[in-house]
Amino acid sequence: MIMAEKSAAERAENIRTGYVFDGDSVRLGAAVVEGEVFPEAAVGLPLRMMNRHGLIAGATGTGKTITLQLIAEQLSEAGVPTFLADIKGDLTGLSTPGEGSEKLTVRTSSVGMDWSPTTFPVEYFSLGGAGTGVPIRATVTSFGPLLLARVLGLNETQEASLMLVFHYADQRDLELDDLKDLRAVIQHLTSDEGKDELADLGGLSKATAGVILRSLVGLETQGGDQFFGTPEFDTAELLRTAEDGRGIISCLELPALLRQPLLFSTFLIWLLADLFEELPEVGDAEKPELVFFLDEAHLLFEDASKAFMDSITTTVRLIRSKGVGVFFITQTPQDLPAEVLGQLANRVQHALRAFTPDDAKALKATASTFPLSDYDLEEALTSAGTGEAIVTVMNERGAPTPVAWTRLWSPRTHMGASEDTVVEQAVAGSSLLEKYGTAVDRASAREKLDGAAGAPGSGPAGQDRREEGTGPSEPDSGRADTEGMGTRGSSGQARRTGAGRRPSTSTRRQDNPLMDMAVQVAGVLGKELARGLFGTRRRRR
Repeated sequence: MIMAEKSAAERAENIRTGYVFDGDSVRLGAAVVEGEVFPEAAVGLPLRMMNRHGLIAGATGTGKTITLQLIAEQLSEAGVPTFLADIKGDLTGLSTPGEGSEKLTVRTSSVGMDWSPTTFPVEYFSLGGAGTGVPIRATVTSFGPLLLARVLGLNETQEASLMLVFHYADQRDLELDDLKDLRAVIQHLTSDEGKDELADLGGLSKATAGVILRSLVGLETQGGDQFFGTPEFDTAELLRTAEDGRGIISCLELPALLRQPLLFSTFLIWLLADLFEELPEVGDAEKPELVFFLDEAHLLFEDASKAFMDSITTTVRLIRSKGVGVFFITQTPQDLPAEVLGQLANRVQHALRAFTPDDAKALKATASTFPLSDYDLEEALTSAGTGEAIVTVMNERGAPTPVAWTRLWSPRTHMGASEDTVVEQAVAGSSLLEKYGTAVDRASAREKLDGAAGAPGSGPAGQDRREEGTGPSEPDSGRADTEGMGTRGSSGQARRTGAGRRPSTSTRRQDNPLMDMAVQVAGVLGKELARGLFGTRRRRR
């Protein structure tokens, strides 16, 4: 509700003072009060609070993508790398200078912006090479059972069985590089030769295995198999800066998102989970190590299991101490679970539409999430024009800033897609193309199981006969291939030659059964601790 006792100038001054920060900030725009723009009332977001996460929301066509582009530009200038998913292809415009015009000059002058065209360092990626960018691949082992179960649409019972399969593969050093490896392990565990391998843990029923195998076939039919394999992408590549000190903007092409929304959105969570597991604690730094933008965020939570939801919530809560800020981009705050929404301190809310009773409820709920304000927020949220937003952020003292109806600055790069040749040239000149551009099918679980089946007198797959006193085995072919390529492996990035494999039982139990039990327990615990919140595989750099 508008407080009539304050003039527009007084309210603008209150906003101005509320957005004065000690450190550097990302400038969002200028305050609008009673329809008048006050360029001196600058609205921004302090860099050191970017790791308190944020939300960019609004109806279709209200300017969310342009806001993302504006923020990414300024973060790059401040030396902060960013990661963003490009669903419509519009964000390739970051590689092309913006075009000036009289209309643009009038708008930028009105909000106190000294506009000039420029470009920024952009690295283009694509999932598995399904696009123009440098391919991003993950091994099935690294992806983990929890995320894969979500992609496959498994229920909780089937998910638990899949976790058992991963546990077995980890124990036996069977590298699950791709879906063929996972299929081979499942088939082995339901075969006459392998069905007793998991007997102590309840075994794997043929019915459940059949469901998982059929789901894998469905995923492959949709082209999902191209996203799994080696060389696996190192998420540390997202933390780079250019030679001039600007942060590199990592832009992931997702043109086919609507055909496989669950797969793509889950892959984004894998990237975030891998960063969470690998980055060191940095505390409250002057600026973030990385800002991660998750577009179409509602796809992350649709029909998610409780374990998946708990993992996302925990990751968002804890990853800020690693210097990573996460911004969710969606239509309304109600698209996100309350546990996640409550951790998003920075809000940029574009206009909402109230055409239906459900829309009206969403409008009231959105207005209720903002601090007390001099604005009639329900009116503001439906009246804000394209390129305007209702903003409140966390200041450097940890308190919310005044709610500000904001007319946003304009990006300095092209608002729209760049020419295809511009993107192709950027990819061709990438230093990462040689490292990740070509898929490698190395010896992994499938080959090991095939070899074990054909070897006379051999034990279960992945098990060497150490009781004969031969000492540790030679490094496996997967490790040799990985070291030769300069890329990471999958089932244990620091490949073990003997540690973690089940000891031979022919003589040790007779000599010292307690010691044998301790060795086995240590092996299990070591393997399980090597997986993170989502069951993703931790790598050792």
